[in-house]
Amino acid sequence: MLSRRTFGLGIAAVAATACTPPPPTLGPDGKPLPRVYNIRDEAVVKFRMLDSVNALRQAAGVPQLQLNAELTAAAATHARDMSLQNRPWHFGSDGSSPLQRVTRAGYVGQFLGEVLSETFETELETLAAWMEEQGSREILLDANAADMGFAWYQEDSGRLWWVLNTGTLTGTTQIQT
Repeated sequence: MLSRRTFGLGIAAVAATACTPPPPTLGPDGKPLPRVYNIRDEAVVKFRMLDSVNALRQAAGVPQLQLNAELTAAAATHARDMSLQNRPWHFGSDGSSPLQRVTRAGYVGQFLGEVLSETFETELETLAAWMEEQGSREILLDANAADMGFAWYQEDSGRLWWVLNTGTLTGTTQIQT
């Protein structure tokens, strides 16, 4: 007959097994495959990025940014175009530069910079990666910036192409990845 103690240990072992997450699915290289981050509410993602960038800017002692429709339109166009080209870079399939794209989108201010990424990561993980890279960090924390455009394109596979543009009424042009 089982003692209460043995029975209790058995129940605890079953409970611990039930709480253990399943092992990650591994790719051919033996590394865990990326988990798909499905964006369900675009407004939440957009404002979470704006709030996060502004929190970083506040900590750095620089003015906050506001979302700008024209910079966002240029970012959205380029995010989809990068997916079609299957490479994260600053040039459009038509040879356009970031400056040309924001001008085409109707932005009347001074374009300051563009950061981009191709990943399966969330917007906040992407922002953290941008902050680790000096050129991207300089764009995100540029004291001259007042406007931000932010957009992405998500493929059926879950891969995300992120683009963030900054601008202001005055400043210098700078492009980084």
